[in-house]
Amino acid sequence: STVDLDLPELKVLLSFLLAFGLGDRNDAVRNSARDAARDIVAAHGSSDEAISFFLPMFESVLSTGRAPELDGQLSPEKVPSTVTSSDRRKEGVVLSLGSIALHLKGGNEQKVDGIVDMLLGALKTPSEDVQSSVALCLSKLMKKGRTQERVEVILNGLMDECAHGSSLASQRGAAYGISAVVKGSGIATLKKYEIVRRLEESCSNGTPTSKEGSLFAIELLSDRLKLLFEPYVIVLLPALLKAFSDSSDHVRSAADKAVSQIMGKLSGHGVKLVMPAVLEAFDDPEWRTKQASILMLGSMSHCAPKQLASCLPKVVPKLTEAFSDTHPKVKSSAEDALGEICKVIKNPEISGISPTLVGALTDSSGTLRALEALIETEFVHAIDAPSLSIIVPVVHRGLRDRAATTKRYAALISGNICTMINDARDFVPYLPILLPDLKATLLDPIPDVRSISAKSLGSLTRGLGEATFPELRPWLLDTLRSDTGSSVERSGAAQGLSEILVASGARLTENVMLNEILPLKSHPKAQTREGVLWVLTFLPSALGQAFSSLIDESLPALLSGLADDNETVREVALRAGRVLVRSHGKANKDKILPSLEEGLSDEDYRIRVASLTLLGDLLGLLSGAKVGKANTDTQDDIRQAERAQAQIALSLGNETRKRVLSSLYLARSDTAAVVRQSAVQVWKAVVSVTVRTLREILSDLITQIVTALASGDPERTQVAGRCLGDIVQKLGDAVLPQIIPVLRDNLYDGDEYTRQGVCVGLAEVINCSSKEQMAKYIEILVKVVQDAISDEDDEVRRLASQCFQNLYNAVGARTLEEIVPSLLVAMESEDDNTKARALNGMTGILSVRSRELFPYIIPRLLKPPLTASHADALGSISGATPQTIHTNFNRIVPTFISELASFSDMDMDDEEKEREEAIRRNFSALCRNVDTVGVPLLISEISNKCTSDKESVRKESCWSYQAMIEGRKSQADYYEYVPVILRELLHRLNDDSTIVLKANQKALGALTTCVPAESLVEHLGYIKNVIGSMVSDARYRKGGVGDGDFFLPGLNIPKGMEPLLPIYQRGVLYGDAAVRETAATGLGELIKVTQTKFLAGPFLIKLTGPLLRIVGDRNPSNVKIAIVQTLGLILTKGGPVLRAFVPQFQTTFVKALSDPSRQVRIEAIKALALLMPLSTRVDPLIKELVSTSLGNGSSATAESAGLVAIQTATLEALAVVLKHGGKKVKIAESIPNSLDAGTDLINHEDDGVRESAAKVIGEACNLLGPDTADSILKQLIVDDASSLSSCSPETKHGMACTTRRIFSRPVGGEVDRETYETVSSVMQTLMADDKVMCKESACVALGAVLGSSTDVASSIATFEKSMLKCMDTKEELVVQQSAAKGLCIAAKLQPGVFVTQDGLALTNGALKMALSGAQRVQFSYNDFLWLALDVEKGEEGLQEYLSIAHFDSQKKMQQVFSKVLFKMKGMTFDDM
Repeated sequence: STVDLDLPELKVLLSFLLAFGLGDRNDAVRNSARDAARDIVAAHGSSDEAISFFLPMFESVLSTGRAPELDGQLSPEKVPSTVTSSDRRKEGVVLSLGSIALHLKGGNEQKVDGIVDMLLGALKTPSEDVQSSVALCLSKLMKKGRTQERVEVILNGLMDECAHGSSLASQRGAAYGISAVVKGSGIATLKKYEIVRRLEESCSNGTPTSKEGSLFAIELLSDRLKLLFEPYVIVLLPALLKAFSDSSDHVRSAADKAVSQIMGKLSGHGVKLVMPAVLEAFDDPEWRTKQASILMLGSMSHCAPKQLASCLPKVVPKLTEAFSDTHPKVKSSAEDALGEICKVIKNPEISGISPTLVGALTDSSGTLRALEALIETEFVHAIDAPSLSIIVPVVHRGLRDRAATTKRYAALISGNICTMINDARDFVPYLPILLPDLKATLLDPIPDVRSISAKSLGSLTRGLGEATFPELRPWLLDTLRSDTGSSVERSGAAQGLSEILVASGARLTENVMLNEILPLKSHPKAQTREGVLWVLTFLPSALGQAFSSLIDESLPALLSGLADDNETVREVALRAGRVLVRSHGKANKDKILPSLEEGLSDEDYRIRVASLTLLGDLLGLLSGAKVGKANTDTQDDIRQAERAQAQIALSLGNETRKRVLSSLYLARSDTAAVVRQSAVQVWKAVVSVTVRTLREILSDLITQIVTALASGDPERTQVAGRCLGDIVQKLGDAVLPQIIPVLRDNLYDGDEYTRQGVCVGLAEVINCSSKEQMAKYIEILVKVVQDAISDEDDEVRRLASQCFQNLYNAVGARTLEEIVPSLLVAMESEDDNTKARALNGMTGILSVRSRELFPYIIPRLLKPPLTASHADALGSISGATPQTIHTNFNRIVPTFISELASFSDMDMDDEEKEREEAIRRNFSALCRNVDTVGVPLLISEISNKCTSDKESVRKESCWSYQAMIEGRKSQADYYEYVPVILRELLHRLNDDSTIVLKANQKALGALTTCVPAESLVEHLGYIKNVIGSMVSDARYRKGGVGDGDFFLPGLNIPKGMEPLLPIYQRGVLYGDAAVRETAATGLGELIKVTQTKFLAGPFLIKLTGPLLRIVGDRNPSNVKIAIVQTLGLILTKGGPVLRAFVPQFQTTFVKALSDPSRQVRIEAIKALALLMPLSTRVDPLIKELVSTSLGNGSSATAESAGLVAIQTATLEALAVVLKHGGKKVKIAESIPNSLDAGTDLINHEDDGVRESAAKVIGEACNLLGPDTADSILKQLIVDDASSLSSCSPETKHGMACTTRRIFSRPVGGEVDRETYETVSSVMQTLMADDKVMCKESACVALGAVLGSSTDVASSIATFEKSMLKCMDTKEELVVQQSAAKGLCIAAKLQPGVFVTQDGLALTNGALKMALSGAQRVQFSYNDFLWLALDVEKGEEGLQEYLSIAHFDSQKKMQQVFSKVLFKMKGMTFDDM
């Protein structure tokens, strides 16, 4: 372009290029000629002359392929004229033609169109180079002339040719054309003319030819458009993947080329877009799709280096995964794809071992071999991204291998990779793959694997920076704190954290330790505390000397860990401490040693053991000695210990050495065996001659011993004492003059803790000294022991007692002779302080030598009168000798009780009151202090005094029981003797002394308060039997009341029954059936023997509540009977006080009427009768009873008890309610409704129901008056009198029952005489009935009729014959008994009538039956005679009878009266 050429020159030049250059066989010549022609036309073809010359020439060559005519300057014979040279000219001239077209100006549209058409036609040339050149020209001409108007037509034609072309060349050319048109027209053309959609359809659903053509177009579009085509790749990707699995080889080949072209042009963003779809296809179950995905992944090796590095971390693992596929073609494709990737590896070392690496990926058994190859390889060149893609999967597989060696090699390589790559960012994509595996190996059970994994994480942190692993440190901390992981996992996490912190720098390490890790040392979870200590195990070694700044903050965590309750935490703490000592001991001994010395005196023996271990390590480190060897007695060991001692003195200084060795020797006497053992091992390792060393350190050692003795810590005091004894044994006379004065001075000058320590030390000194040594210092020792044993501090005295014991063992009785007499003298001193100290000393001596001293001391102390000081002494002695004091109870207890009893009749002054108080106080102390083995003796001695004939002694015996029970409440060791105590106290309830009763009440109260009620309930039966026996004895002993009212004295005082109430309440509420029955019955018996005035209102309420609560429970019938009977007694005794409980009583009794047990129902009826005087609302009760009697009650109740039984009981209850509460009725219909119920049931099929219904009728008529009675009698009897023979037996029985019940009530005497006569006649008729049931009921009814007669004489005359007929031994026994019962009713209603001449015949008949009938018949007539003669008032009735009777009858009656009637007790006859 810089040379000016005229037209002729241009003609020659272009002719040469067209003829020879473009047709040459050499590619380089041809390419240069083509470029030259293109440049010449572009530079010089813009003029009209040039265009007019070049254009025809180019068109001619393009159409024929022949060279232009030469002007003679060039030889035409040498011009290449083959077909190949023609094609080459066409290719070259097309480029030139395209270049000349660019210069065509407006008005040449047709020419441009022609050139474009020529170029489109040239696309069919079967030459890739020609087609490529044509496409290049076409793209430039797309905006020249009218080409834009023809774009759609051109594209349609090219698309059609591309899909359906007749030859490969035409399809390929059309694809070039499409790419050129789109390139020249703009990227919008793709969307405007739906090029991509049409290509996708053709590629997916077309014929093999159309698929191949569309793939050509996709390939060339990607090549020509480059990045502009990336957005459409995602759309075409499924079609491309499908094409890979096409059955046509041509299609698959075209797809491979297209994908390779696409991958080579993708940007980083394009790779991110494509990768998910390709990976998704990889997971398709169809093997062809998976294979296509693999091929596409392999094609990514054509990506640019930067894009390749980003995609390989995802590609290679997928390919590796494909090696395990079951289909051989998938595996083969994966191998090929991996081979493609290996081809782009630039690192020669990796390239050399790539077959081994690939083999490891295809076969897992080669993993170890591949890792070994990597480790053995010496890398000179940096590892590139393709190399990483092959190495990382192998390492990944190695980290997951089961073999420890494989994991160890893999972890080692993981850590070293960062040092062998140029750009660390290439490794970052692989971290998500390797990091989980490194985390897993970090928690591996094998220590070596954990160690290398931790170092690898440290290397990665150092190479990539901690910011690359934002979640790693939090994960490690969480693992340390986790309470679900194992100790091994926490160890690995701590090691990994240590390496990461070291790699992150000292500042970060210190910050994390102080703010995140060390504060967790006191965490409540043991696992977290263990994690902290694991960090302290690994960090000191990893951090080196930089850890020195953290020692002060770490030591508290170590020491607290050594004392931890969890054994694992303690083990880890000790391990961490040993690491700290070994790695920093020499340089930081001044920091470490004080903490270890402090740990030697810690309360926790674990800390002491650990401190000794660490101290041994530190001393061994400083001296070079080996601590803990099995044999330390050889000459070599002794010499080594000498050297160690010298080295320690050199390192620590003499003063520190003495202090440390003193602490170490003190630890040899520790209370824990493991501490002693550890201390001995350390001592032997650093001390050669113990005695010599002791002399050197003696002053420091004694100072530490005295300090420990005065510490107040029992364990330290004991250790110091032991150590002191050990020193005495080893040094003997050399040390005693130095020790004893020190102990004596501290005893007199020190506080209580010091004095306690002195006693411990003194005991050890005495115990470890010989008799000869003791003899030298006996005077000092006796004085010191006496003063110590008299100390005011309890603990000092206890420890001094041991000194006394040791001294007694050493020198014998001389100890007692020296000390005891002086103490006895001091006890009589007037100085209170001296007396108190003497008493302290005496009790201290007795605590260890009681059996020897009791015979000497006890008689002197019990000498009457018992003084307050002696009583105090006995109380103190009992506290000091609880195991032996009971051996003297036979003297002590009677003396105490007798002394207390002596105060009862005494007019006491203040001194005597003080003495009494002292005796009581010390007797209580005696009861408290005695050991369990002495309790039976104590109870026995008190019991012996309970039966004394002196009331004061009995009173004090009761008080003694109270003191014993209250004093031993916490021990609760007398429960098995409770029956003995109960026996004595219950018998005191019948005592005739008020003061005894009150004392006994308090004792019983103490017993029921101090002993749990559930324990006392076990003795409830015993209590009931004792009380019953006692009451029975009191009734029937000489002078007793017999069956009369008897009230137990102990219950008939204010709150007399209250002490026993908790036992009965517990039994009623919580006992089983037997206990409940016993409790309820026993409670009733207590109420019987208690006067009403002593059953106060609140007390009765306490009794009533529990009974009402449990009576409705599912108890057996005997329990219910007992409870209902007791409730009846309470009602009898309580009266108006219980008015508030009436609704509960009423509900309880009515419910009991439906009970299956007949006796329960009977008791409920009786109780209702007792309740009526308190009840104010009778109408609802009557209504309920009427309803139930008619069968309208609960069906469930009816099923359980039987309807008939319920009706009977309910009618009986209704009759009782009407009798006792009928006058309180406020609703007029209540009584008539009751009467209706009775009349409805009077003819019931059950005889019991009829009898009960008759009772209701009788009580209702009595309340409603004679008119109602007349009406009922007419309705039920008179109206049926004429047809009596046709009536059923039930009806007849109902008549008789009705008659009896109406005429036995006062209203019967007011019945109309005519009705009376008719009823009398009916009853006489029924007395002759053939049914026994009717006959016996008529006999009873006739007695009631006779009793209600207004003309008794006339009535007797009328009824006498019928009555006497039934009083015949030939009649049924029940008839005979019924006749007697009827006579009883008559005698009750008409007193005295049977001792007159009118009733003499009936009386004589009864006398005959009383003498000759069956036994039960005799009993019935005896009852009648008792009533007729009114025996209750004396012999007046008998005399009246004798005055009118014959001699024989007189004799018989007198006999019956004297033998039977006079002996009969009071009789009640309520059944009227």
